[in-house]
Amino acid sequence: MTLSNDKLISLATAVIDTELDAVSALRSRIDATFVKACQFLLQCEGRIVVIGMGKSGHIGGKLAATFASTGSPAFFVHPGEASHGDLGMITNKDVVVALSNSGETSEILTILPIIKRLNIPLIALTGRPQSTLARCASAHLDVSVDKEACPLGLAPTASTTATLVMGDALAIALLEARGFTADDFALSHPGGHLGRRLLLRVSDIMHTGQAIPQVQESAGLSEALLEMSNKSLGMTAVTNAQGQLCGIFTDGDLRRVLSQTVNVHTALLADHLTRNCKTGQPDMLAAEALAIMDQYKINALLIVDQQQKLVGALNMHDLLRAGVV
Repeated sequence: MTLSNDKLISLATAVIDTELDAVSALRSRIDATFVKACQFLLQCEGRIVVIGMGKSGHIGGKLAATFASTGSPAFFVHPGEASHGDLGMITNKDVVVALSNSGETSEILTILPIIKRLNIPLIALTGRPQSTLARCASAHLDVSVDKEACPLGLAPTASTTATLVMGDALAIALLEARGFTADDFALSHPGGHLGRRLLLRVSDIMHTGQAIPQVQESAGLSEALLEMSNKSLGMTAVTNAQGQLCGIFTDGDLRRVLSQTVNVHTALLADHLTRNCKTGQPDMLAAEALAIMDQYKINALLIVDQQQKLVGALNMHDLLRAGVV
């Protein structure tokens, strides 16, 4: 059967509308029971153990990952495997979060006595407040929906979305309650773009020692050009005899010199360098260095210590290679 374009669009928007309704209905259910669930999770001295079968299991895996990455250590346990040995992963310091739309998932009900014997809190997210799982829970969060987005009313769609959103609400509430910061998030995501932006320091990527293009203030312009060519950073630092920064000479400065009637073989660098140039410090975040370069429309930054002595240099290409840009 071939559907028209309009029919396909109509079906898709109907799914979105159904799931929007399901999510909107959760607002009125954020109440004292939700607070109670948060308190159980905040008081947890062990791990948050998330369990669920089928599509609920897939949602559970995502929620466990969200808890773990936002400051609440968690992992997912398949309830079918739990009754065959994996229950040993759950300790009396943990909290169990069980997901089941029906609240009657046999694999979860099978392990309820063990959870009760451990005397640990059980938080249930179900679509049936009168179900066995809901009644056995220390805190039950209602994620029921009026209907599934599936036109057959069979495939878990709106119900899994509602469960996911309620779980995210728990995770973010815990994040705020724990005072979890962007820096904390970066520590658990060091390989990601955010981790690089929040953890990488200028000292990690700057050129140091002999790799820094630099010449004395008393040098000739031709010496500065040779240093720029050798070090390939598009500029050279200019220092005094004590190693303190006097300024910078860049490709832009060179273009201005060439637009004038200046003999580059005899001209003195001191007459053409840019003084009072922008600088950074080794311990600043690479993202801060990028912000300075963006603000002042410059492609390179010299790095100095507290005594204004030159200790490093970097340019936009270094930030690109580091994944900061």
